[in-house]
Amino acid sequence: MERGVVIINGYPNGDKFFRQGERIAAALTARGIQTDVLKNGEAYATLTQEGRVQSSIAEKYSFAVYLDKDKYLGELLEKTGLKMFNNANAVEICDDKMKTYLALLGGNIPLIETVAAPLCYTPNASPNVVFLENVAKQLGFPLVAKKSYGSFGAGVRLIHGMPELIKTEQEWLHEAHFFQRFEASSFGRDIRMIIIGGKAVACMERVAQAGEFRSNVELGGIGRGITPDQAYIDVAERAAKVLGLDYCGVDVLETDRGPVICEVNSNAFFEGIEAVTGKDIADEYAKHIIKILDKC
Repeated sequence: MERGVVIINGYPNGDKFFRQGERIAAALTARGIQTDVLKNGEAYATLTQEGRVQSSIAEKYSFAVYLDKDKYLGELLEKTGLKMFNNANAVEICDDKMKTYLALLGGNIPLIETVAAPLCYTPNASPNVVFLENVAKQLGFPLVAKKSYGSFGAGVRLIHGMPELIKTEQEWLHEAHFFQRFEASSFGRDIRMIIIGGKAVACMERVAQAGEFRSNVELGGIGRGITPDQAYIDVAERAAKVLGLDYCGVDVLETDRGPVICEVNSNAFFEGIEAVTGKDIADEYAKHIIKILDKC
């Protein structure tokens, strides 16, 4: 008999982390598959001196819904043969925004013009001004600076000139980050789609507060349920397929040249989009999981 576990981060930043896991577990249980919720520290795995992976989780459960970004635990559990939703590689790629763009190359998916910043490992180093001048020349001002790791709009800045660009580079010099062309036609808004099993199941437009270019709900953005043009749905679904994701949130910009992928989140929260669309995302995910398990 199938039994599942939802794994969340061991240091959740707010109740919504618990609620997301509990909603998915409840949806699976309601459909006949007993499912528990554990923090990642309660779901540990051991790499033995014989070169094997041992985990009581793999012995107790037949699958895991992985809502964490702990790339090591995910891969260890996967090596025990535990079925993972999402798979460890997809979670790791989506956690790094620059790696996400690289993975999407060649997938007939429109992207934002992007320049990766050089990684710096030297203490007390100074920014490479020649590099920054080339970035400014290529992308123009304003441009967007992003940290490769981060959620809820954190680590994203709109840069208006060289002094601000140099200051940001100095502050972020020892963190992975990149620069992007600013898509002015999409200022302060985007489309968030939840993709499950390769299909868009819920869509909302997010509009930022006045003067804010980031549309994240956590930063005060307002969402409303919409049915976007098919071109936008197609782009989001292709991105999820290329990345091999069972579940994700895809952020698409509305630009003068059509839909453009902004970000892909393998563990996107769904409470906000449920509220404005009336869709039961947890149950949709549960149905997809059961469908896949029935094929195994």
